[in-house]
Amino acid sequence: MQAMSLVLKRVREVSLANKIMLALGMAALTGILAQVRLFLPWTPVPVTCQTFAVLLAGIVLGKYWGGISQIMYVVLGIAGIPWFNGATGGYSAIVGPTGGYLLGFILAALFIGYISDKYEWSKGFYQMLGIMMFANFILIYLPGMIQLNIWLYLFKGASSNIVQLAYLGVMPFVAGDIIKIISAALIARSLK
Repeated sequence: MQAMSLVLKRVREVSLANKIMLALGMAALTGILAQVRLFLPWTPVPVTCQTFAVLLAGIVLGKYWGGISQIMYVVLGIAGIPWFNGATGGYSAIVGPTGGYLLGFILAALFIGYISDKYEWSKGFYQMLGIMMFANFILIYLPGMIQLNIWLYLFKGASSNIVQLAYLGVMPFVAGDIIKIISAALIARSLK
């Protein structure tokens, strides 16, 4: 455990060029895990594994670079790198039904990195589990549901209430996200 903490400390103390490369690597991991997806017939939002990388980005890279890695993921994806789900890229992803989740990735990685760097109490498994649950279910899902609602209204002409939005943009993902959160919290605990 001592060795893992030392590795994490060294990752955070590397040069600027290395931090940029690590952030780009975490962005690439997010893109790779975005390709692991499952479509459900009742929702335009696929189930993916990318939130696992988002949660780890804040832990591994810290309060700024975890968020920067997700900014890289979103900006480079909008620029055309085909690493959004389904090997897609471009501006359409940010205005599509999943655009809010992409913005939530940035918020979640920044939040997790900030809390884990600033507060010593956050190092425990249960504390990290709670932090990651908040980041996932509030910081990712809230902007995701807002964007999904806007997209449904503008492009499908459908007005949705909170229950319908939860059915489309939250409920299909809860079980998988709990598994990803527990896995990420276990890895975070071993790193801390």
